[in-house]
Amino acid sequence: MEKVDYDARLHAVYAAGRRMSPDALQTWMEAFARHLPETRPLVWLDLGSGTGRMTPSLANAFGGPAHGVEPSDKMRAQALAHAGHPAVRYAAGSAEHIPLPDASCDAALLFFVWHHVVDREGAAQELRRVVKPGGKLFVQANFSDRMPDIWWFRVMPEWRNVDTAQFRSEEEVKRDFTGAGWTLVSRDQVTWLRSANLAEDFERLKLRAVSTFEHMSEEVVEAGFARIEAALPSLGDGPQYETSELLVFQR
Repeated sequence: MEKVDYDARLHAVYAAGRRMSPDALQTWMEAFARHLPETRPLVWLDLGSGTGRMTPSLANAFGGPAHGVEPSDKMRAQALAHAGHPAVRYAAGSAEHIPLPDASCDAALLFFVWHHVVDREGAAQELRRVVKPGGKLFVQANFSDRMPDIWWFRVMPEWRNVDTAQFRSEEEVKRDFTGAGWTLVSRDQVTWLRSANLAEDFERLKLRAVSTFEHMSEEVVEAGFARIEAALPSLGDGPQYETSELLVFQR
């Protein structure tokens, strides 16, 4: 698939479309903490930090500093404007070129990022360079053979096919890191609150803040939204949860 250009459109809608509630962020911080020492502070790398939806929470939960590294200038500008924190530093960089010294981080996070990385071997090695020996790498990713069950894909299986095509299998992702010398220490599932109710979930979906929409024509997208809107009355309302896969590696 073609590389997604977050500077073209997504930067303007990402924060609103992909924001996380305090409850959801707390769920993720607790998931990370289960694999980390109780010592504080811990230095974090948030690689592909985007608009900074996770970075300030990492600093709050673990004491900071938290380094947000993001290749998209306009996504990073959103983070600087709206997700500032005294213990957070945002910088230009990429998975292959991380602007941090050797062995400078206790932990690193890739959150919905790995499918965008082109040079996976180089990126896995670069992450080993900046994470301290014994440090942890958290990789949250969708896998082509273990896709999450999300309600709009039940209505629009065609969209699910496009979404699945972006991702690698679980075993492929594991090999990306173990082949570079990382040791897989845990495979977790994290269930988190995505939206308070179905209506809120749909309103956020209509912002098209998910990269899947960048791989579909306007006609396919509009037809899909029409089908979803027609199906809404038959779908169960209430809080919308998502269960995500989390791989934990050790340096």
